[in-house]
This record gives sequence, structure tokens and C-alpha cells, in this order.
Amino acid sequence: MADTVNDAAAMRQPHAYPRKSRVSAVRKWKRHWQYYLLVALPLLYILIFKYIPMFGVLIAFKEYNVVQGILGSPWAGLDYFKQIFDTPFIWDYFKNTLEISLYGMLVGFPAPIALALALNEIRNGRFKKTVQMVTYAPYFISTVVIVSILIVNLSPNTGLMSSLFRSLGLEPIDFMGKPGWFTSIYVWSDVWQFVGYGAIIYIAALAGVNPELYEAAKVDGATRRQKIVHIDLPSLVPVMVILLILNMGNVMSVGFEKMYLMQNPLNQASSEVISTYVYKVGLLETNFSFSAAVGLLNSVINFILLVLVNFIAKKVSSTSLW
Repeated sequence: MADTVNDAAAMRQPHAYPRKSRVSAVRKWKRHWQYYLLVALPLLYILIFKYIPMFGVLIAFKEYNVVQGILGSPWAGLDYFKQIFDTPFIWDYFKNTLEISLYGMLVGFPAPIALALALNEIRNGRFKKTVQMVTYAPYFISTVVIVSILIVNLSPNTGLMSSLFRSLGLEPIDFMGKPGWFTSIYVWSDVWQFVGYGAIIYIAALAGVNPELYEAAKVDGATRRQKIVHIDLPSLVPVMVILLILNMGNVMSVGFEKMYLMQNPLNQASSEVISTYVYKVGLLETNFSFSAAVGLLNSVINFILLVLVNFIAKKVSSTSLW
């Protein structure tokens, strides 16, 4: 009889746990609903503006017609991808995109690190805050305003640079009209605008370094350079690796707005990149399927680079996105 009662209790027992877990989950939701709401908003943003629009990738495989819509348009298969390889200057646009991105990473990636290390060594609090404010302020300037500043100051007739050249007895240079100057102007103006903002995450990482390490280094007679090399830089390596992987995932995605605003017929040989080409072909020439195919190919290249760099980083430094 006792065994029968125990068996019956054992059969009922598994059903109790799910009910208790459900009650516990509901209590957690009620207790921490503000936190779940904060998480839900960015998740909704990503879902609505990042994942749902992926449905539009079908345009690259269809003879898209606005009247028929995405689903109603006839299939074109890989015709537009074949057309990409037959386009005369498409590889020049890929080359320009890659060149500007790699140049930007070569200059723009170490610049925030150097600024963060320099700010970390400043002991005067007021001066440190002033430098941070001055370097961080350009981030809030609109891209349109940034480009306007560049055009005005680099004008060969009335610009600041032309006045400086004339005062030195030199002939002014039309910087915005020279394809050879375009990449450097684009990259270094980006560095000026974003170096302060990019340094914030490194400054936060340096703030988390154990002060005892600095005290031990001071006791051992370490110089400032040795502290930076043996304490600061190793503490920044995980952050540097993660940001490098993310940057490599966007290496073929040069910003459209600034590029398009800086572009003119004289510098187009260097300023025409994938994003501007997709805009002109897709919207201005209404060839939506071809532009979607070019954009998809560009995204695939970015994805491959992201996975490849993440794999290498995981093998070399044991730090990766996944």
C-alpha cells in the first residue's frame, strides 16, 4: 500500500515543477518589468528595422516591378549577379571602397587608443576634462556641416588653406577637385570627428585597471612608457580585438552621406564607392534589382570578413564575438 502511495506521489511530482517555475517566472516579470521594457525597446528596433527589411533581399533575385510588388514580380535568378561582373567600372568602385575603409582603419583605429592612453596619463583634472570636451565635441556636428566646413576651408579661391598657401608664396591647390587628395581628406576628417567618441570605451577600460598594478610598477621603478606597454595596453587588448572584428565586418560599408556630399565630377574617380553607386543605380535610375544585387554582394563580403577575422582572433588571442 505504501509503495502505491509513493508511486502516485512520484507521478504527480513532475507536474509540480513546471507550475512552480511558471509562477516564479511571472513573479520575476512583475518584479522587474521596467528592465524587461528597457530590453524590449531596442529588440523591437532591431526586429523592425534590421530583420524584417531582410525580406526585401528577394528583389536581387527578381525582375522587380513596383506595381507587381516583391512577391508578384517574376524571378530573374542570378542574372543581376552576372550583370555585376559585366559592369565596366564596378571593380573600381569595390577598390575605392576597400581602399578608403582600410586607410580609415589604419589611421582611425589606433587614434582613439593613443588619445585614451594620453588622457589616462594626465593628472590635471581640469585640463583633462577640457581636452576630452574639445575632442568629443566634433562628434555632435552634423555630417552636412562637416562637409561644408571642408568645402569652405579647402576652396582654392577663398578657403583658409588657399590664403595660407598665398601667404607662403605658393600656388593654391584645389584639394576637393583632386582625386589623389580625396581619400586622405575623407579619412582624416573622420578621425577628427570621431576620435574623441571612440576613445570613451578605451578610457572606460583603463578606469577598470587594478590600481595595485600601478603601485607595484611604481615600486619596481617602472617608467611611464613601461606602465603603458606592460599594464595599459594588455588591459585594452580584449576591447581592441572586439572593436577590430566589428570594424572588419563593416570594411566594405563606407558611409554614404558624407561620401556623396563630398563627391564632385572632378574627384569621382576616387569618390565613387559601392554605397553611392547603389544609390545612383537604384534610386536615380530606378534599377532596383541590380542595386539590390550589388548591395547583397557587398554584405556577403562583409559577412565573410567578419567570420574570418573572428576565427583568426579566437585562435590568436582567445577573444572573439562568439
